[in-house]
Amino acid sequence: MRFKVDENIHGEAAAWLRHQGHDALSVREQNHSGSPDARLAAVCRHENRILITQDLDFANIVAYTTEHYPGIVVLRLNDQSWKSAKLALSKLLPVLQLNPAEGQLWIVDESSMRVRRGDAAS
Repeated sequence: MRFKVDENIHGEAAAWLRHQGHDALSVREQNHSGSPDARLAAVCRHENRILITQDLDFANIVAYTTEHYPGIVVLRLNDQSWKSAKLALSKLLPVLQLNPAEGQLWIVDESSMRVRRGDAAS
């Protein structure tokens, strides 16, 4: 899978995802730090990458109609350490293998994953 890791996720996340066999780039690696959300969303769309972020603005399916994106994953973790993020991603990856992220918003916390489509069918 192709991922874009937002700057609010631990710096090791993109390298860890690559080690898991995925094509992952971080916002920092591509010098997009500080970019407005709309710009980051457009880059993800252009590069066909699933965005992984902790920015709750991306959970707004009115602003970011998920049907127009390769997928958005919002981590809602109480503990925002790398250990906690890695555990959440470790649980998410096998689920994404079976359930494509395209056109969907995934909200992931320590104990659950919720999926929502941004189109009228939700």
